[in-house]
Amino acid sequence: MDNKKLLGKRIKEIRKSFGYTQEKFSELVGIETSSLSGIESGRFFPSLHVLDKMSKILDVQLVEFFKFFTVDLPENLDEEISSIVKNQNDSNKQIIYKLLKSAFSLK
Repeated sequence: MDNKKLLGKRIKEIRKSFGYTQEKFSELVGIETSSLSGIESGRFFPSLHVLDKMSKILDVQLVEFFKFFTVDLPENLDEEISSIVKNQNDSNKQIIYKLLKSAFSLK
């Protein structure tokens, strides 16, 4: 299973554990129900902004969305990570930092 599907499945799992329907949750997040459906089915990735909003609504750390076990890592992992961070605006860099901090309990 690819990472988009794993992430979508995890978001759906967490959403359902809080008792939200797709309609209610998408309304709270500020996206179309069809967009949430696309995210949960793994057709596309949510933006960092949407992920951050979901985590706040569900009162979970961003890292909770990524607690799945199958991840295909690229051979040039350091370059990929640097490229991802380098190409983000300041707001997204802050979200990436929060995600990493919560994942690794950095001080």
